[in-house]
Amino acid sequence: MAAPERPSFARREGTFEREPARRVFAGELRETRIHFREGDDEKSPTYVLLPTGERCNRVFLIGTLTEKKKQGEQNMFYRARVVDPTGTFFIMAGSYQPEAMQQIARIEPPAFVAVAGKPNVYETPDGATLISVRCESVTPVEKDTRDRWVLDCALSTLDRIDNMGTTKYGERARQEYHSDPAVFRKMVFEALSQLSL
Repeated sequence: MAAPERPSFARREGTFEREPARRVFAGELRETRIHFREGDDEKSPTYVLLPTGERCNRVFLIGTLTEKKKQGEQNMFYRARVVDPTGTFFIMAGSYQPEAMQQIARIEPPAFVAVAGKPNVYETPDGATLISVRCESVTPVEKDTRDRWVLDCALSTLDRIDNMGTTKYGERARQEYHSDPAVFRKMVFEALSQLSL
C-alpha cells in the first residue's frame, strides 16, 4: 500500500491540526500571487493570500473536469483543467499524490469533480504568475453537489469580503492587491446567476 502524501498541519498547543480547505472560486484563485511561509521552521506550512483577505494552505473546489493530460515517463503526472462558473482551475497530481493521480486517471471528461489540494504559485521568467492546485483527492460528484458548492463558495467569499477591513490578512490583501470588493461581489453574483435552482 502506497504511503499517502504528508498532509499539511499547523502546530497548535503541542498538537498538530490539519489546515482547513477553503472554498474559493477560480476567478479569485487566478488573481492570487502572494505566497509566504508562517514561522521560521522549514516545515512550517506555506500559504497563499487570497485577494479577499484570507490566508489559505488548502482549497476545496468543485467544477467540471474538461480535459486531462498524462505527462512524463519516469516521473509520471497528470495535469487537468477544472472549470467552475467563474473560470478555470489548473490541477495536477504526480508520484507524491498517488491516490489523486489514480483518481484522475479513472475519470473521463467531461465530469463534475470535487478536488481538495494545495495551491501553488509559480513565477515565470518573464514575471507572470501562474497558480495551480496540487491535488490530494479528486472525486466524481453529481451536478446538485456542484450547485451546493457554488452556494457555499459564494457565502464564504462574501464573508471574506465583509471582513476584509477587520482582519490582519484582510488589511494585507488590500495593500498587496488593492482589491476592489465590488469586483469580487460581481463575480459571486455572476456565479450564482448560472445556477438553475
